[in-house]
Amino acid sequence: MEAQLEKTTTPLLPWRTRLSINIVSRVTDAARRSNGTVNRRLLNLLELKTPPTPTTPINGVTSSDISVDPSRNLWFRLYNPTTTTATVPLIVFFHGGGFSFLSPDNRHYDSVCRRFARKIQAVVVSVNYRLAPENKYPAQYEDGFDVLKFLDDEANVKKYLPENADLSCCFLAGDSAGGNLSHHVALRACQYEFRKLKVMGVLAIQPFFGGEEITEAEKRLNKIDPLVSLERTEWMWKAFMPPHEGDRDHQVINVSGPKAVDISKLNFPPVLVVVGGFDSLQDWQRRYYEWLKKSGKEAYLLEYPTMVHAFYIFPELPQSAILISEMKEFMSKQLSKRGKL
Repeated sequence: MEAQLEKTTTPLLPWRTRLSINIVSRVTDAARRSNGTVNRRLLNLLELKTPPTPTTPINGVTSSDISVDPSRNLWFRLYNPTTTTATVPLIVFFHGGGFSFLSPDNRHYDSVCRRFARKIQAVVVSVNYRLAPENKYPAQYEDGFDVLKFLDDEANVKKYLPENADLSCCFLAGDSAGGNLSHHVALRACQYEFRKLKVMGVLAIQPFFGGEEITEAEKRLNKIDPLVSLERTEWMWKAFMPPHEGDRDHQVINVSGPKAVDISKLNFPPVLVVVGGFDSLQDWQRRYYEWLKKSGKEAYLLEYPTMVHAFYIFPELPQSAILISEMKEFMSKQLSKRGKL
């Protein structure tokens, strides 16, 4: 897939988007301490949150917060499109933030998940997984997978999910760190026998992968990419990984590298990989796509040459709406192949 063909030497962003990105970048840097910890008190003061709307639909979508395990603050925000009674797929979404920042009730993520529910016509589960550095790997993957098991429990389905949500048509989605999570939760899911839940695809939006190597894109865009830099990614990987786990060629970071898990014999679901031309992580994302293909898996590459990391959360960008349409098309294709449409 190819979303755009135009070439440019700088990101094509309106002033509103540039201002939003600048604020996010500055808040993140202000909260990152040099000792590898995060100033959560400062973040709570500066980060804009949106409450759920369980009884009052906004643009045809209600939202409610569901607790999975209070002891680890594991919960999800459920988005239900109220404009249809037809059977709809389920999207389990993992937010970005370098494994250390943000949450489902963040204003940007609440808005984009609401758009997913409305425009794709899907029930969306946005997962609040534990954050680093307070919780190191593999806590985030455990949380993501535990939400799938929670959803697969019939009692929880009857209590929390709308009747028209089809667990057998589940898609895992996420951006940045959430894209990384989507891959690894899918890896666990395809080796587990659920009662009803079936993962039919992965939507990896600009996934956060890396390695010991500094790629050409990381060098070229280090001072241009407004959100991703070598200094920030180094801090985030150190915050995420326990010291004894080795270097950045670890299989959960460099998923297609020398220590990669062999998925060739696994029933790994089809993957849509989204890449931005001004995203420093693009070389890792393309390698991921190529690795999936070499492993014999169904994979699609969707490129936005003029876009930066996390572009899709800004609704003022036309490419954001285009991406959601492409996500819907990918999901429809998978559902059609399996006789679900």
